[in-house]
Amino acid sequence: MIRVLSFLVMFALSITAYSQKDSLSVSNELDKNKEIARNFYQDLWFTNNTDKYIDYVAKEYVVHDIGDRKGVTEPAIEQKIIADRFWDNGTWDSKINYQIAEGDLVATRWEATYKPSTFLGKVVFGSGTIPIINVFRINDEGKIVEIWNHRHDIDTPQTMKFTTQGLLIGLLIALIPTIIAFRLKRKLKAMQKQ
Repeated sequence: MIRVLSFLVMFALSITAYSQKDSLSVSNELDKNKEIARNFYQDLWFTNNTDKYIDYVAKEYVVHDIGDRKGVTEPAIEQKIIADRFWDNGTWDSKINYQIAEGDLVATRWEATYKPSTFLGKVVFGSGTIPIINVFRINDEGKIVEIWNHRHDIDTPQTMKFTTQGLLIGLLIALIPTIIAFRLKRKLKAMQKQ
């Protein structure tokens, strides 16, 4: 009986120790994945160390972005190209608000503040602060293999750009029948004078 009780106590202690070790392992993995994401932002978006993209992004990754870039497979160099395009035309002053990790996913909420220094930067990117939430899926080698990009563009000058563009297109479309109506009115007056 004492042997059975000893065995049960030892068994219970080993299960408890194993589950504590397992939860520590999961916690370490989540912390490691969050650090990979933080370093990615630090090197590509907070400082101009874009050559380090290869330290964080797998040779190919899948991106889910706003617009037409949904489920697109891209080479890792694309992250460097995108970051360089911004750095070549302005500067960043950005910060991470918080991160959440679960399994192989890391969600980061950050604020990107961009200050363009070229005409192209002012026209294409504009200036201001935009809140962004990215979700990265990180593989066992510690590389980003999937990116979900959610930007809150409504808070940016880009919204006014698209509003103005829509207004101009609408005015152009309305101008065509107006021109036709004026021409027909002139023809009608000319015909009445005869």
